[in-house]
Amino acid sequence: MSQSIGTRGQLAFLSLPAVLFTAAMIAFPFAYTVWFSLHEYRFGGKPKLSFGMNYVELAGDGEFWNGLRITLVLYLLSLVLHGSRKLSGIVRTLMISPFVLPPVVVGMMWLVVLDPSIGAANYLLEAVGLPRSDWLASPAWVIPTVAMIDTWQWTPYVALIVLGGLQSLPPTVYEAAQIDGASRWRTFWRITLPLLAPTLVTAAILRSVDLLRFFDIIYVTTQGGPGNASNTLNIYGFRKGFELFEIGYSSALMITLSAIVLGAVMVLTQARRRVAW
Repeated sequence: MSQSIGTRGQLAFLSLPAVLFTAAMIAFPFAYTVWFSLHEYRFGGKPKLSFGMNYVELAGDGEFWNGLRITLVLYLLSLVLHGSRKLSGIVRTLMISPFVLPPVVVGMMWLVVLDPSIGAANYLLEAVGLPRSDWLASPAWVIPTVAMIDTWQWTPYVALIVLGGLQSLPPTVYEAAQIDGASRWRTFWRITLPLLAPTLVTAAILRSVDLLRFFDIIYVTTQGGPGNASNTLNIYGFRKGFELFEIGYSSALMITLSAIVLGAVMVLTQARRRVAW
């Protein structure tokens, strides 16, 4: 027993440098961003303590609320698309593992496919007698289109998580249900879904973090346009920080977005614990 405790202590001591390094790599940038968010600061100037006025300014910033709305709409729409079993099956059939592609490559590829003039998407629409679409250039279609691109890329990833959960379910339960004469629908509703619920919530947690920080594909395809139709909080924060050089205000935006992500993860984590019980 004492030897086992000593071995665990040695392992903990050996892993301590890596743990401290990882914690520092996470804590220092976050703390530095919080510090910036409490100051009025532009590149080339000196930080001036603003006592949280950046956050007060956020409350009255129409672009912030527009970005928040677009971020949440995109998040919810993507989750709905991921939850569509029919669409997921089609996507998995057409594209086996698109999630291994870098987001920049995915964005550039879909820019060509959805080009209003020469893109294959409009060619296919015309081939079946449907009208052409502006896709990413349309304020009405840009958010559904970006959500579709994200769904195309990440549905196989979610499918692998769900498949792993399905393969881990105990076969004896299904054998008992078959002996009792339970229908397929009743088996799915009363056995498969409850047992698979923790896996589904875990997938939702992982995708929530990705969707709420969604930046790369939007920046490559639309850069927040047309107008502000796809200007999420990430895009807005990037513009404020690296185009207008308002580092303090941009930091306040990113801290606010981090709080939203943390809140969503905490809610989903609590939901996972409840369904696991």
